[in-house]
This record gives sequence, C-alpha cells and structure tokens, in this order.
Amino acid sequence: MAAAPVWSVDPRTGKQREQVAVEATAQEVDTAVRAAHDARAALADRTVRAAFLRTAADQLEAARDGLVETADAETALGPVRLTGELARTCYQLRAFAGIVDEGAFLDVVINHPDETATPPIPDLRRYKVPLGVVAVYSASNFPFAFSVAGGDTASALAAGCPVVVKAHPDHPGLSELVAKVLRRAAGEHGIPEGVVGLVHGFDAGVELIGHPLVTAAGFTGSVRGGRALFDAAAARPVPIPFHGELGSLNPVLVTEAAAAERAEQIGAGLAGSMTLGVGQFCVKPGLVLAPSGAAGDRLVKSLTDAVSDTEAGVLLDHRMRDNFITGVAERAALDGVESPVTPGAGGAHTVSAGFLTVPARKLARDGAYDLLLEECFGPVTVVARYEDEGEVTAVLSRLPGNLTATVHLSAEEAAGEGRGAELLAELTPLAGRVLVNGWPTGVAVAPAQHHGGPYPATTSTSTSVGGTAIERWLRPVVYQGAPEALLPAELRDENPLGLPRRFNGRLER
Repeated sequence: MAAAPVWSVDPRTGKQREQVAVEATAQEVDTAVRAAHDARAALADRTVRAAFLRTAADQLEAARDGLVETADAETALGPVRLTGELARTCYQLRAFAGIVDEGAFLDVVINHPDETATPPIPDLRRYKVPLGVVAVYSASNFPFAFSVAGGDTASALAAGCPVVVKAHPDHPGLSELVAKVLRRAAGEHGIPEGVVGLVHGFDAGVELIGHPLVTAAGFTGSVRGGRALFDAAAARPVPIPFHGELGSLNPVLVTEAAAAERAEQIGAGLAGSMTLGVGQFCVKPGLVLAPSGAAGDRLVKSLTDAVSDTEAGVLLDHRMRDNFITGVAERAALDGVESPVTPGAGGAHTVSAGFLTVPARKLARDGAYDLLLEECFGPVTVVARYEDEGEVTAVLSRLPGNLTATVHLSAEEAAGEGRGAELLAELTPLAGRVLVNGWPTGVAVAPAQHHGGPYPATTSTSTSVGGTAIERWLRPVVYQGAPEALLPAELRDENPLGLPRRFNGRLER
C-alpha cells in the first residue's frame, strides 16, 4: 500500500488547496490501532474520561474560528451552518460526560443467592464493560458532528473505548485540526494521545476494519461503501459489530385532508426541508406521497414557487455533483415523470434544486421505476401523486428501511378522527423515527432520540445520536459467586461509587 499525498480541495472551484497529510500505510494503521489499544487503561476511570470529554468541548469552542474557517474552505457549507454544527458537537461531548458521571449506562444488576427460587439463584452481579478499540468512519456531510469529534467518537470515548478515525477525504485538513484538539485535551488528563488515532486513505479504511485489535466500528456514508465494510467486519476470523448508517429515502405521506387544510404551508415546508444544506442531509425527504386533485395541485404549486426561489448551491465535492446530475437525469427520463422545477447543474461548480412528479401507481406496480425509490443525494425529491389509499399502501409496501418516515395529518386526523393512528402504525415498520406534521431534517441530540432504522438505513438496531448511542460500544458480563473483595467497585454491595442499579429486584437511584 503506497503512501499518497492527501490534499485539501475547495469544492467551490474543484482546485487543490494544500497538502495536509499522506495516506496511511498498513504499518501506520497498525501503529495507530496499537497506540489506541494501549490507551484503554487510561480511560478506565469514569471521572477522568468525563473530564476529558468536557475539556475537549471547551478546547473545540476555543478553536472555533479557525476550525470553522477550515471547514468552510473544504466543504462550502457556510460559517453559519458550521458554527451551529460545532456547537452541537460540543453539546454532545458534554452530554456524554454527564452520562458517564451518572453511570446508569453500566446497567448494574445484583442478585443475592436465593435457594428458594426454582431453580436456585446463585450470587450474580452484572454490568457492562467497554469493547475495546473502535474504528470510526467519518461522514462527508457533517464535518464536525459525524466526524473526528462526532457522535461515534464521543459515545465510544464515553464508554471507555479508544478510537481510530478514518478521515473523510472531503475534509482532511479539518480532521487533522480536530484530532489535535482532542489529543491535547486528552493530555491534560494524563491520557495518551493515541486514545484518538487518525488515518487517511481508502486502503487505510480497509486495513482498519480488518485489524485484529479493532473490536467494533461506526460508519456513516453510502450504501455501497457501508455494505462493503459491513461484509468485511462479518468476514473477519473474529467478526465484530458494525454500526453503519448507509442510506435513507425518508418518505413523507400527506393525507388528502391535510392537503385540503394547508397545502401551501406543506409545500413551503417541504421545499425548505429538501433543500436544506443543498439537500445533503441524511434525513432529507426524498419521496413524498401527495394526493391528486385540487388540494394536491395547490401543494405542488407552493412547492414549485418555493423551490424556484432557491439559489444554486455547492455540493461537498465534484464527484457528488456529477452523481447528482446523472442521477436526476436518469430519473427524469423515465416515462411519465415530469419536472415542474428541473434539478441539475447550476453553474460550473453548483447544482440547482428541483423536484420530479410521477403517478404513484407506477411506483406501486412497475419495477422499471425502482430508481425513484432510491436515495439521490442532493437537492431533489420525488412527489408521487396518489388516487386512493390503496396506492399509498402499495407504494409504502415496496419501500426499504429508512431513518425517518413522516405523515402530515389534518387537525381532525391528528385529534384521532379518521385513519391517523392507522397510518402511524403503517409507517412504524419503515423507520426508526416517525414524525407527525413536521419535517425530518434536524436531529435533536436528546436522551429519547433514535437515529437509525431498518436496513439499509442502518446495519443494526442502535442509534448514532442521543445518549443510548453509548450502548453500541459495551458488552455485558456477569460474575457468579465471586468474593466481594475481588469484585469491581461497581458491583459491590455497599455501592461505593453511588451508581444507579437494580439490587435484588429493587431499582436504586
């Protein structure tokens, strides 16, 4: 595996800006993984790692101006968006520090012996321990929140797992800067810098997933790339968990009553959601089931007006731009597909937002239109016009798994009149987050959040956003009949660490 230079590229011009690193060799990947492996003991103390996470957030904030400037130069996402994303990233680090302090994620359960039970219960003490080194594959579209210091890294470190991050080629310079901040924060708490490793290059990513000391992986990216890594993780001599977010259509269903009640509002809201961030959000609504007839026409008119006023934008790189232009052209060429606002090339380096319409019956019955049921990354959506409820059910039955599914109901339907509850139940098997009268873009970092869904949205049932993301990097272990003096402090009767736990069937907080 020959080393090659890694360049920072300006997506606004397609020109190289500066060399920031070189692609990692197999030996360098091995060195990074072994350094992370050696740092495990330094993360064992929950107080230390919580302090590390908070210091990392503080230092990222202190370096904000330089980080945002570099991120904008490499992604063209804009200072406002990137400043907000960095703030979200820092909030996420502090939120996981709070979870570490609380300790409930350890799931401590203690059962004393009970000879009267059938069968008898011995002394059993259960909690969760970190898996080990976690490989993190950065996303292109969130250079802070799903990258070097993003949710996978934050949750893994919170669990007590060192990480080795495979940098995304769209923001290599930013990745280097963020890794330096994290390592500096680690050093302030006596944690070796190797606790956060960073490698560049396609081959390095392949080497990483196969390294015997890597115990789990987190990925956000394409179906093709994610599936290849998922298969590699499963094919190892010792398979490892692979938590991948691969792709999502994020269907939206607008009922006839909702369209009659507020078609213009729904159309404008859809335009804002599908063009947000130049359509580069993983939860962008890519398929909308809207009624035929006058109410549906009003919705399409509102969507047309709003999208027509959207300025052309820059995608994260020229490969994505080429794929977008090709993808929308292939979709628009299908018989019966119309383009009220034609998506495609804007200027030499930009793309224009648009949307396509198609009769829903074609999606329900004709495999030739399956392309419209696949994600197209960028500012485009497909509006499928349905004639009756049967067409809606037929289309929904053909959809793959998604991160989100949305239904827009009328006020009466939302109050329990009509099929509101039935439609909610119909959407639930399709996605990990089901929305009512909202838009999927925007994923709150909150304890109750779930960012995942049936395949191909994700390769596991876990979430990559919210407090429960920490569960991906832990495994349970039970001690049976172990003398109190030999037990970890977390499992002793006197509870010296003051942890939440279930003690002989009783929940203690």
